[in-house]
Amino acid sequence: MSKRDYYEILSVSKTATETEIKAAYRKLAVKHHPDKNPDDHTAEEKFKEAAEAYSVLSDGQKRAAYDRFGHQGVGAGAAGGAGFGGAGFSNIEDIFDLFGFGDMFGGQGGARQRTAAQRGADLRYDLEVTLEEAAAGKEEKLRIPRLEKCDECDGKGAEKGTVPENCNTCQGSGQTRYQQGFFSVMRTCPTCGGKGQIIKTPCKKCRGAGRVEKEKTLEIKIPAGVETGSRLKIVGEGEAGAQGGGTGDLYVVLHVEEHELFERQGANLYSAAPVTFAQAALGAEIKVKTLDGEEDLKIPAGTQTGTVFRIKSKGMPALGGRGKGDMFVAVTLITPKTLTKEQRKLLEQLAEVEDIDFEDKGFMDKVRNIFG
Repeated sequence: MSKRDYYEILSVSKTATETEIKAAYRKLAVKHHPDKNPDDHTAEEKFKEAAEAYSVLSDGQKRAAYDRFGHQGVGAGAAGGAGFGGAGFSNIEDIFDLFGFGDMFGGQGGARQRTAAQRGADLRYDLEVTLEEAAAGKEEKLRIPRLEKCDECDGKGAEKGTVPENCNTCQGSGQTRYQQGFFSVMRTCPTCGGKGQIIKTPCKKCRGAGRVEKEKTLEIKIPAGVETGSRLKIVGEGEAGAQGGGTGDLYVVLHVEEHELFERQGANLYSAAPVTFAQAALGAEIKVKTLDGEEDLKIPAGTQTGTVFRIKSKGMPALGGRGKGDMFVAVTLITPKTLTKEQRKLLEQLAEVEDIDFEDKGFMDKVRNIFG
């Protein structure tokens, strides 16, 4: 029985790129994989056929020989044993990666070595600051509970004078291999738990873990302009790694407390300033509070309640020192709840001479704005 053309098997043209060939092979391998088609002899044959075609077309020299001489140019051994040797077998791992099982399988008959070293965990610390502290920046001391390398055994987990020994079951690889059909399956060594080593005499201080719980005090600098959700990354201040692994990082997540006077929107601040009827009608100069202290604000005569005034550069600083936001002050007219006899008399006199046109277009526009 004659063999099918390799390009035909993968459904690609003779000018197909390496990427196109690999993509076509993956698609067929996933479709016809034996695990997805149990007891389907036809699917198994197509799976092997695709692997054989890929083992040739993915190799530049073999592909050139095949293009010139056909199947005779690559010889009977091109398939590497029913399509699972050479390039074909090593790329079967790509198929398992698609299913999320890439770390379970070895390539070309060899086991993937698992390192016992593990990077330490990253830590998170939530810190609350006031609006004033967020505006000015500050230095803060944090007390961080974490796992640190045991100084008694230098993180090895073995008692002083002893050393961990290679696991006899996995020979130090951390994995054991067994044959399943036509490929090797790698699993975590049940004896050493994937560490590759056995500690026969554990360190008394850390009980063989190589790490102990400690509390460290850190001094960090909070830059001006931070807002709720800002994160500060402090490299190397997380937990110590296991079996000599690297140290994790510390992330400080900031939460800015609400302020009783100011509302923040980005770098801008918003507040309200009460004024009397006389001040709004006649005009006045009032003092308003900012984060930097009191600021003079001129109220023009005839100012209406709800009018918003802008004070430049009195808002929050931008992160990185890129200027400051503005302060926006909304004027609110305050009506007295009680009046003295003199105040009542004066207001009654004013009422007699008031001449307000409630049909005025500008007034009606304001009313419409109030009611949307």
